[in-house]
Amino acid sequence: SEKRTYLNKQLLNVRVLKGEPAELSCTVSKEDVTGTWFKDGLKLTNMDGIAFEKKGLVHKLIINKVEDIHAGKYRFEGGDIKTEASIFVEDPPQVDLVLLKNLTSVPTVAKAGQDIKIKIPFEGRLPIRAAWLKDRMELANDTRIRVDKTDTFTMLSITGSERNDCGDYKIRLKNDSGVLEINLKLMVVDKPQPPEGPIKIVESSANDITIQWKPPKDDGGKPVQRYIVESQQVGQKDWVALGETPRTCTSFTTNKVEQDMSYYFRVRAVNAEGTSDAVESEEVKAVSKASPGAPDPPEIVSTSKDAITISWKVPRKTGSSRIVGYMVQKRKKGTITWLPVNNGPIAEKKLKVTNLKKGLQYEFRVAAVNAAGVGDASEPSQPAFARDATKFPGQVQDLKVSNSDSTSVTLTWKSPEAKDGNDVKGYVVEMRSSNNVNWTKCNALPIEATTYTVKGLQAKETYFLRVRAVNDSGPGEAIELIASIGAAPPVVPPRLLIDDTVKSLLVIKAGNTIRVNIPFEASPDPVVTWLKDGLPLSNRATINTKDGTTQLLVGAAEFTDSGTYTVELQNGLGKREIFTFQIQITDIPQPPGPIKLEENVPHTVTVTWEPSTSEKWESNLYYTVLKRESQKGLWHVVGDLIYNNKFTFTRLLPGRDYYFRVVAKNALGTSGPSETVQPWRIWKPKAEFQVRPQKYRGVNQNQPPRILVPLKPHVVTTGSECRMSCAVGGHPLPKIRWYKDGRDLSNDPDYFVTNDLGVCSLVILVVSKADKGEYMVEATNELGHAFSKAFLTIKGNN
Repeated sequence: SEKRTYLNKQLLNVRVLKGEPAELSCTVSKEDVTGTWFKDGLKLTNMDGIAFEKKGLVHKLIINKVEDIHAGKYRFEGGDIKTEASIFVEDPPQVDLVLLKNLTSVPTVAKAGQDIKIKIPFEGRLPIRAAWLKDRMELANDTRIRVDKTDTFTMLSITGSERNDCGDYKIRLKNDSGVLEINLKLMVVDKPQPPEGPIKIVESSANDITIQWKPPKDDGGKPVQRYIVESQQVGQKDWVALGETPRTCTSFTTNKVEQDMSYYFRVRAVNAEGTSDAVESEEVKAVSKASPGAPDPPEIVSTSKDAITISWKVPRKTGSSRIVGYMVQKRKKGTITWLPVNNGPIAEKKLKVTNLKKGLQYEFRVAAVNAAGVGDASEPSQPAFARDATKFPGQVQDLKVSNSDSTSVTLTWKSPEAKDGNDVKGYVVEMRSSNNVNWTKCNALPIEATTYTVKGLQAKETYFLRVRAVNDSGPGEAIELIASIGAAPPVVPPRLLIDDTVKSLLVIKAGNTIRVNIPFEASPDPVVTWLKDGLPLSNRATINTKDGTTQLLVGAAEFTDSGTYTVELQNGLGKREIFTFQIQITDIPQPPGPIKLEENVPHTVTVTWEPSTSEKWESNLYYTVLKRESQKGLWHVVGDLIYNNKFTFTRLLPGRDYYFRVVAKNALGTSGPSETVQPWRIWKPKAEFQVRPQKYRGVNQNQPPRILVPLKPHVVTTGSECRMSCAVGGHPLPKIRWYKDGRDLSNDPDYFVTNDLGVCSLVILVVSKADKGEYMVEATNELGHAFSKAFLTIKGNN
């Protein structure tokens, strides 16, 4: 035994990326061993890129840069030993890093109508499947869009690009070695859409006309810079330029009109790409208002069981002549028909309306009369009951300013004392500036709350404010206070307060709520704009902006919500602040499609299946293949981390039934299974049973044991089955024992041992990490013994 050479460390299988270095090494028991290397059964003498090295007991085969030709089975022989292992060359799809950075770091921008071509050269083991996706859906060829692919590149062509071509695109390159995904953003810029109509006529007179419009729904991908306003006199052909307004102003007043002439107006939006189509108004006539304007709603002075007394004030606009009187109308609350109260104009601004029905509620309105006729009617008064007057409510209590800023004041108060409450129906808030003697109502209708914010005030101005309680008898006595408005706060340019709580990538499960809060600071309050992939958000999204935070809210996320979101702040100074982030919607994968089984190579089965529909939106999806050997047996993993739709299982035993199952997986979980219905069987030829006994019974008499076929090293996945076999000769028939790392396995129930006429097998039904190690089979009879060793390597599922 001292003359024999032993293998201290055998060769192990190697998986290596193409272009990377690789090394096979083994260790023998003697330094004087001269080894020989073989590849796929052929002796290696010299091969490009391969070097042989011997240092003491260690023999190495070194490849500086692995290519496809280096894949195969390698064997080392020296003295009495022999060991072999395989080099597997992985060559996933690859794209030039400079090109990859250029594509992904900045958006690809094109002008509307321009043809777009995006070409991506790639390398990797063929075949490579290339797919282009937009908004998680794979692009298909149509009249404008075409996807081309060769063995060296893929290209997206868009003829006559449009705004709806904007968005996030994903290019997925996939082969048997892996998947490469490239994300790029495409922006198509265009002139804006027309301003949103209809154009509203705010005011019209003999001297000027004021119009108003809304910004366009789509600014073309570039901010609106200004609006162009034009007019056309009815009956004329030419449009006349009236002027321009900045992007923040959506109204315009012109004095270029003639009395009693009619006009059309049109407005166009302008951005850096051009001028939009126009939105046009209806016909507008420049005519003076000869009759009076509408007075304020009349007030209830007193009530009785059959009469109600009202009063009113002169209208602000008296028309072109002196007011000669007023017309009063009444109606029952809840009806739409107004009935005249007086047959001719009355000069007084107070009237007792009689002949009312007790217990009913009435509303009143007033119109002024001058030489041009009856003017517009006022808004209705507060409804009042025809019944004997109750006591007017008392004064509100504790009126005070609870909050104020440069443009508003918030008042709070308490209800009148209980003895003076007299069924309060609400409260009226009024105000006047220090240089005005007339009081103005802040709320058209009484409010029930005991707080109110008066807005639209001027900084550094003093205001008088008063509050009165109201019941069915009318308003009670007012209580007043004086409020001084402070100076406007300093202008603070808009700034987004992005911290660790604001993520640049949000992964959200489909069906869950999308809620994104973006804090900011600005003074005055900025205009906040949200976009998705450069376009306005869908109607499913809600934006709430208040107290220095703007929030995006989508109730139930859908796959189409994936994309690039942008929030933009802008104030009147032209300062802009932009933040962009990604939202990815995902879910547990859908099951794979039907499974097909084929025997492309004898004694193997190739499992193929239709892709899970989730491949369209899930970039990290892979498959796991399981098998069992009876209809009710346990499932065992035989293939994992599979990124294509094919797997070949080689460890088939003739005469057994096999069932297969495939599931799809991603970071969120595992899909339901797709399973074979009928079992797969390789029939065991009867001739083998006749030949095999003759093979092993025909050995010479009285021979010591010898190893006819040695054990081979195995690499298996945890949870799968492992079968290690060798062939043994000798007479008398040798006794077989198995060892793991020197430990006798004869009585270990975890290992199943067979000896079929000299073919000796050790079976591990469910492999675990503890099964890793060196295995030895020993054959012994009265003439001697023989043994063979091999190493079992365990590979994890993840």
